[in-house]
Amino acid sequence: MITADKLRLLTNMPPVMLTEGIRQSGYKKDKFETSEFLGMSNSNLFVYKVSYIEDNEFQECKVFVSYDSATGTLKVDY
Repeated sequence: MITADKLRLLTNMPPVMLTEGIRQSGYKKDKFETSEFLGMSNSNLFVYKVSYIEDNEFQECKVFVSYDSATGTLKVDY
């Protein structure tokens, strides 16, 4: 079960938290400037639109957050 508090966190993750998650997934230099929760994917992943700076310009992409309620762990990936 996902508690209400955990659901609030999973739908309001700030850029710094998503940056830390993506770095734990192996993308050591990636850094997000903004994040916006878009919704849930068909496979129950939390979907975020994030922006980052590349060549002095803002770029956007999506990242996906999975949550394992049995272990309480998060995984962030592209």
